Amino acid sequence: MPRVNVPVTQIVRAGVPDTVPTEGDATNGHSVVNDGTVFIEVENTGAVSRTLSALFASTVDGITVDPKTWTIAAGARRRIGPFPTRYYGTTLQLDVDNAELELSAYKVAMQG
Repeated sequence: MPRVNVPVTQIVRAGVPDTVPTEGDATNGHSVVNDGTVFIEVENTGAVSRTLSALFASTVDGITVDPKTWTIAAGARRRIGPFPTRYYGTTLQLDVDNAELELSAYKVAMQG
């Protein structure tokens, strides 16, 4: 199956309501449209630590680079990013180790 899309909420000066997070999918993973300014909010709703991983979009001299990982403590929320497109690509690929991790994606809209 394809990766589960995490919609990006654009934050504006007027404010935005809370988003409904995307439940973690440890089987299919997640994707996020990435322009280099996106950040992820991840919440661990479980009672033990869980892991979020971001896959690198390119190789180094033909070698795949291990994903960047973060450990999210039980009951904790963490904001992570931004994700430069030259490293993570225009489609950010995220993996979770359990459905207890819930994901939201945001970016700031620059206003004149």
